[in-house]
Amino acid sequence: MNLAAATNENLAHISNVLIYSSMAVYLLAFFANMAEWIFGSRSKTGRAAAALTQQPQAKAAAPAVQVKKNGGTAVLERPQVVTRAASGSRGDVPDGPGAAAGDEQGDLYGRIAISLTALGFLIEFGGVLTRALSVQRAPWGNMYEFSITFSTVAVGVYLVLLAMKKNVRWLGLPLVITVLLDLGLATTVLYTASDQLVPALHSYWLYIHVSTAIFCGAVFYVGAVGTLLYLFKDSYENKLVKGGKPGRFATSVLERLPASASLDKFSYRVNAAVFPLWTFTIIAGAIWAGDAWGRYWEWDPKETWSFITWVAYACYLHARATAGWKGRKAAYLALIAFGCWLFNYYGVNIFVSGKHSYAGV
Repeated sequence: MNLAAATNENLAHISNVLIYSSMAVYLLAFFANMAEWIFGSRSKTGRAAAALTQQPQAKAAAPAVQVKKNGGTAVLERPQVVTRAASGSRGDVPDGPGAAAGDEQGDLYGRIAISLTALGFLIEFGGVLTRALSVQRAPWGNMYEFSITFSTVAVGVYLVLLAMKKNVRWLGLPLVITVLLDLGLATTVLYTASDQLVPALHSYWLYIHVSTAIFCGAVFYVGAVGTLLYLFKDSYENKLVKGGKPGRFATSVLERLPASASLDKFSYRVNAAVFPLWTFTIIAGAIWAGDAWGRYWEWDPKETWSFITWVAYACYLHARATAGWKGRKAAYLALIAFGCWLFNYYGVNIFVSGKHSYAGV
């Protein structure tokens, strides 16, 4: 049987058109996100700086109270009232508006950005679906298909968090930038014509193992963005506490983000929530390996780096739950763990040969 003949070239072409169309929509979403950050009101974003830089001080001097007594004048000074905690305390740092701007113009751009992102998601999902229908299989047979599915799921996670009323609009701009880079790489360097799977991949475990790996990667990505922004915001807050004056650009951008403590908590919860599923992904892959190769584990490069990624995230979660490793130290571990996941995907597939090299790129 000629496997190539089983490919529906018309649907494959439609898939390509939809993927390119989604890139165009995501580009418009990028401009809308930029407009929200640039033109949105900064009236709400000064709260963090004020919270960090205000010294303990009395209220504005009020006229002294004059009381005449026995023909003389006694002056009673008002007592000083401390209105804030001492400098250096960061317990009351408020969240920024999350790039939600706070005025009609900024909010309008933000809503346009979200609408365009949702439209791009639907179009890209259509591209992934038609790619699957063109060969009547799961669209995860090579790195091109993995990439377009990964970016689709990442956008889907963002939209679900928004639907849950989570303050994640700050994620919109880095997300669409990443998606555009991912799709640009997929459609140029990683593109592979629609074709059938090699016999080793004909298993129901493809739907279980690879789908969970893609979902975990998308959620790990969201956590990594939160962690990276936490490091920037934490440095910014520390500089304010010490009396420094960050640059105008840093101020206008970073004050729109949630407080560093909020970003840290968000990233930890996201990574902790998906870690059990990543554990299941590795177990499912081992079971599939046992069915396909007769051994559950052979220290193949893909298996090895999947395990390294698991260990890295386990170390991060343990460190994050330990008082001495909260904050920046744990954040560095989180970024190292996500770096392991990225290398497991790009580095192992492109530069290392192993039993997982049957699909090329």
